[in-house]
Amino acid sequence: MDEDWQVLLSFFPQNWIELATSTNALKGLRKDKDTEDYIRTLLMHVGCGYSLRETATRAKLANLADISDVALVKRLRKAKDWLHNMCVALFEEQGIRLRKSSDLQARLFDATIVKEPGKTGSMWRLHYSVQVPSLMCDFFKLTATKGEGTGESFFQYPIKKGDFIMADRGYSTASGVHHVISKKAFVILRVNTAILPMLDLNGMEFPLLEKVQGIKEAGMVNSWNILIPGKKGKNAEGRICAIRKSNEAIKIAHEKLERNAQKKCHKVKPDTFEYAKYVIVFTNYPEESFSAEEILEWYRVRWQVELVFKRFKSIAQLGHLPKHSDDSSKAWLYGKLFVALLTNKLVEYAESISPWGYILEEYPDAECLA
Repeated sequence: MDEDWQVLLSFFPQNWIELATSTNALKGLRKDKDTEDYIRTLLMHVGCGYSLRETATRAKLANLADISDVALVKRLRKAKDWLHNMCVALFEEQGIRLRKSSDLQARLFDATIVKEPGKTGSMWRLHYSVQVPSLMCDFFKLTATKGEGTGESFFQYPIKKGDFIMADRGYSTASGVHHVISKKAFVILRVNTAILPMLDLNGMEFPLLEKVQGIKEAGMVNSWNILIPGKKGKNAEGRICAIRKSNEAIKIAHEKLERNAQKKCHKVKPDTFEYAKYVIVFTNYPEESFSAEEILEWYRVRWQVELVFKRFKSIAQLGHLPKHSDDSSKAWLYGKLFVALLTNKLVEYAESISPWGYILEEYPDAECLA
């Protein structure tokens, strides 16, 4: 147990202890001030999915901390900025960069299911908005998983004028697009070809499949100005940007479609196979400032972030969601994300860098790579 903990620590950001101090995570703690014991106790809760009470009991038995579940909530709340900054540090290690601008507020919208442990554990849908590339959570909301007004939708979020939003195909509805545009905001949205209606500039049905099939080679990009019809004949202006996948990526996409079809006992439509050859997004980002290539590059970076959040989503199902305050809930979210980022880093090192799966602490990174 101690050996595994030391290995895990080697994957923490190098300045993780300094971050605890600079964010005041340790301020006011009268007992058990050991930083390792502090973060280890928190990770038992957010990473292992133990309830607050069970975490406090286990921490006491392991001689990590002698605290109550109420005190643990306070510690979690106090660690919010610390956990967030460690997430940012791990995220930056991946080399993902977006252009920074004081005028550009990029936000990633997504949702996941949270199931609390036990046979009677409640189910929640967690809607959250994360700023990119800072990873600052600026909004979250819990809803039921069934019933009207509980699904993934732009209507779940506060949207401000000038927001630049990125979202997956679960948000691909005409009403959602019109809602974003009505707020004078901008969106990059993966197109759900079965749901999102499109018109050409003359008001006729836009021949999307015919257009994208004109992209014959991998890496080729094209775009078309279109209209998204809305209520009372009102149309929203935007662009379709599309790129053809590589042959290997197309093969993987087709195999996934076939597997899903077998599970559900139905046949894949020919058009679905064709659309799987492309990445197709809708956007109303200003055309004079964002070329089609840049739109797709933004979506590519958003997808890299999404890979991290895919792991976050699976981990998020393993615990009691704190509902005591916004700060404790955000700290819980950052803790989940921190575990997901650590997991990504562990997998990458285990598969591609070190045959034993972790870093030798005696040698600096430059010497190891040399």
